[in-house]
Parts: sequence; structure tokens; C-alpha cells
Amino acid sequence: MSAALSVQNVNLSYGGISALKDITLTLPLGQTLGLIGPNGAGKTSFINVLSGFEAPTSGTVVVGGQTVTGALPHVWAKAGIARTFQNAQVFSRLSVFDNLRVGLPKRSKARGRFWASKEVQRQERDRVTELLELFDLADHAKDLPASLTMVDLKKLEIARALISEPQLMLLDEPAAGMTPQEASKLARVLNDKVLQGRSAIIIEHKTDFVASLAARTAVLHQGQLIADGPTGEVLERADVRRVYLGGAVS
Repeated sequence: MSAALSVQNVNLSYGGISALKDITLTLPLGQTLGLIGPNGAGKTSFINVLSGFEAPTSGTVVVGGQTVTGALPHVWAKAGIARTFQNAQVFSRLSVFDNLRVGLPKRSKARGRFWASKEVQRQERDRVTELLELFDLADHAKDLPASLTMVDLKKLEIARALISEPQLMLLDEPAAGMTPQEASKLARVLNDKVLQGRSAIIIEHKTDFVASLAARTAVLHQGQLIADGPTGEVLERADVRRVYLGGAVS
């Protein structure tokens, strides 16, 4: 199976502190990978490397066959990567509708043909509206993000990532702050409408949420990859359970 992402011997250091230590990982096309670990394990640092927000100290990152190590974020976006953040990042001065619209992929519009251009605009409006309805945000289309709850901000950010039609999605704690019912509903939307036909890495502390979305899970601890395999097996491993309970890994 072809790889959507290949990470080879990636290290990331801040001064004398190692945030990531010799990470090697391959993500096949169309697979969803859960990425778990305690606070400070290096999960967000890893996602930052995978989206171009951090350049690794050493190692290589290949996306869709293209080496993108150290490239600027817009290069990673062109490679088909979209991400969300642990704390939702949205455009505060744009309406919810326009927050989605700015994420639309650039397309060459027909020039000099008024009706063709109008048709493109209609299609774009329909796509934005479709996602607003999918994430229960249609009633907030004209609102500014400041009026949204934290949960709705999370959904807005996921919708904006999705509208760019990425091949690889990096979701950093998408269910943070949600009730079990809200997280379960989001998981259904992700399974049914977002992750189909895409590769994804999902960072989460809620292991039941990860298990509902990812057949495979990797575990980071103190910057090291300590487990990678079928989700059910990984979550039952004694060393993984000790990490979550705060104990040392043998």
C-alpha cells in the first residue's frame, strides 16, 4: 500500500531539551492513526513537525512521495495537509461563513465568462453551506467566532480544514472540552463524512474517542514512540497503561 506520510528518524530539540527522539512512522493512504500519550509527551511537537510549523533538528518527512522536511507551511498545505490546533485558531474578524470560505481550495475561474464565474461562486457557497449544516453551525453563519462556544469553535476549525479538500488531516484534540454525547456525535460525523478516503492522525486524551475512529494507535512518551499497532492491543498494553497512570515505563 502506498504511503500518505513517511517519517524517518525525526528528532526535535529546543536547546538542550529533546522534544522528539528518533521517531520513525509510516501512514498508509486512507488510514486513520490515533496518537496518544500523557501531557508533555511530544504529541503537539510531532504534529507541528508534520505540518511545517517546526523544522526537525534531524530526520526526514515525506508526504505523498514529496520530501517536505523544513519547508514553509504553505508548501505543506499544497502537498494536501490540513490541521487543527489544540486551542482552536480561527479568524476572529470574519464571520463563521467567511472563516470557511477562505479555506476553499484555489481554482482557476473562467475569465470573461460571467455565468461561468457565477456558477463557481454558487458552488462555493453551496459547499460552505453544506459544511455549516454538517457541523450544526448553519444558525451561526453570520456570527463572529467570539459568540461561539468552545465546542462550536472546534467544529468550525475542523470544517475549515475539511473544506480545503486535504489528503491528510492532522487533528489536535478535536474532542477537547466536549461532553461524552458531543464527542460521540463528532466521532460519527468524522467517520461518516470526514475521514472516508483520507489519511488522518488524531491526537486525543480520550481513548474511547480514538478507538471509535482509529484501527491503529501510536503512543508517545517523553518524546519517544513506545507503541504502535492495533488500537485495542495498544490500549491493553501494560506499559501504555502505566504511562497514563503516571508510572515509569519499564
